Amino acid sequence: MKEISTEELNSKINGGEKFFLVDVLDASSFSAQHIQHSISLPYDLYFLKNFSQKITSDKEMEIIVYCASRDCKTSVLAGQVLEKAGYKNVQHYADGLAGWQAAGNKFESVKPEIRIRP
Repeated sequence: MKEISTEELNSKINGGEKFFLVDVLDASSFSAQHIQHSISLPYDLYFLKNFSQKITSDKEMEIIVYCASRDCKTSVLAGQVLEKAGYKNVQHYADGLAGWQAAGNKFESVKPEIRIRP
């Protein structure tokens, strides 16, 4: 699987290129912080099925997977599953959240809903 650098990823995001950036960490991590324009799809036993149903079944689309850092291997596993399923353009952002932050880039977060009791 090809590895993509922080600079290349930043360029793709800022250039408006069409690709899927997939955060494979759990939903609470995604809610706290994620790279802009990324999609949350936690890696689990149903990852491939959920990927094809919720993101794309187009095997030609560019897909970039990431997790927490170079020490986190979850994104490697997710990428391998996609490649074995026939996705042809899978890339790995190995630096993950730690590398994104170290490069001075900002994160997005999901603001929790404020619920008022009736």
